[in-house]
Amino acid sequence: MESVLQTLLRAVPQATAVWIAVLLVLAVAVAVAALPRGVITPPATGAGNRLADRLESAATEAAEVAERRRAEWLAAQQAVDETWAAYEQASDDARRIGATTAYPLMSRRRRLGENVDRQRYLHRAATELCRTQDLSIAQLNDVYAHRGWNPRLHPVQQEPVLRNAVRAHRFDAYQRAVERERAAWRSAEAAAETLRGLRAEASAARLRGPVTEAGEQQVYAEHWTSAESERRTPVELPAAA
Repeated sequence: MESVLQTLLRAVPQATAVWIAVLLVLAVAVAVAALPRGVITPPATGAGNRLADRLESAATEAAEVAERRRAEWLAAQQAVDETWAAYEQASDDARRIGATTAYPLMSRRRRLGENVDRQRYLHRAATELCRTQDLSIAQLNDVYAHRGWNPRLHPVQQEPVLRNAVRAHRFDAYQRAVERERAAWRSAEAAAETLRGLRAEASAARLRGPVTEAGEQQVYAEHWTSAESERRTPVELPAAA
């Protein structure tokens, strides 16, 4: 009995070592089975990815276009502020001069050649206002052709008429500036949207890795045309009032 017990005790360490070895083999087998199969290591970033390179190049050009469009919009916005300030000044001058000339002049017989002097005054005053861009060329032509203008008015009576014409010209300039500012804003927004799309597509292409030529053509059809149109479409800069 004692001999059997001694033999069993001597066999316990050997059995323990065998079981530990079996458990280690099973653990390694489970770990290997848990590994994903068929995984393809993606190529290194930038290695042969022509689509991503071209999209990034297009995004760089689109960024330059977007910056120019934003600068043009800011310039148009400044022009709106300037033309509105000019209109307010012209409106204040028209009201002030209209108030000072509200009283009628005393009627008297005109001296010989006075009508010619009044006409010369009107032409000279209108020409000076046009030179300072307070009147347009079309308005000046109307003055010389006497379309809507009475050259026989006294200079005091002629002054509020001239100032009202200046106010109308300044208001027209303000409206044109507002239209240019809105067009510049739409163009800037379109350029910014194109830039965001190209950057997102370039990042996605860089993550996907190289693609086939058919895939490149599909991306070009979706994005390159819009980028080129934004780069080539000019925006009219605001002209001087």
